[in-house]
Amino acid sequence: MANVLTNDKQIAAISALAEGSSIRSIERMTGVHRDTIMRLGVCIGQGCANLLDHKMQDLPCRYLQFDELWGFIGKKQKNVWMDDDPQYGDVWTFCAIDAESKLVPSFKVGKRDRSTAHAFVADVASRVRNRVQISTDALAVYADAIELAFGTGVDYGHVVKVYAHEEKEDAGRRYSAPDFVTAEKKAVAGMPDMALVSTSYVERLNGTTRLHMRRLTRLTYAFSKKLANFEAAVALHFAYYNFVKRHSTLRCTPAMAAGIERDFWSVGDLIEAAT
Repeated sequence: MANVLTNDKQIAAISALAEGSSIRSIERMTGVHRDTIMRLGVCIGQGCANLLDHKMQDLPCRYLQFDELWGFIGKKQKNVWMDDDPQYGDVWTFCAIDAESKLVPSFKVGKRDRSTAHAFVADVASRVRNRVQISTDALAVYADAIELAFGTGVDYGHVVKVYAHEEKEDAGRRYSAPDFVTAEKKAVAGMPDMALVSTSYVERLNGTTRLHMRRLTRLTYAFSKKLANFEAAVALHFAYYNFVKRHSTLRCTPAMAAGIERDFWSVGDLIEAAT
């Protein structure tokens, strides 16, 4: 890819991808063909996946929050036919965030099922060195996955959020969440500090991810046609989020706040590290 595009063109294309621009809009802005942009994004995204796997080791995280983010490949699940590509349909991105440094230590793309949840939680457990407190929503598969991966070395609580129920004819086409009523917290394992059991940070991360990943932005034409392309885009986003994007409350990047890096990274640094 380096033989096809100049370094400046690569930086421009990856910067725009990481900031949420669509491939066709980047084509119009840079003059680079959309197929070249796609290949570059997949190549750098796969490199970012390897980079994150290498960097996210022996982490000092203490308070983790888990959640899942919905998307789809090819078409939405309700439109999938028996003879369609098995990759088509709903796809979920399980992700974790450290409540203190805002670092994303791990993510996993797959179905919203037991096998994906277990693989995701096991990966998180392999990357932290401390006893951690974990907060999740009430998705049932988390309890077994956390017990299997962490054993007794974890404090775990979940949050069930209650919303006002509104019966309307167009409830199935709602564009915003119903009014929040209350949150019910429950200790599941260990002795979690219930005042710190929350999913607010990871839910805010979901909003950031949808803003910066065109494939996950609501009510647009953008979506992935291949699972590999989607996974590369997710890896690119979280690498950019961890190493390049400055967090306004931290005044540095999450990687710097977690002690993984000492300096700010540019997009050029990210490309170099991923190739």
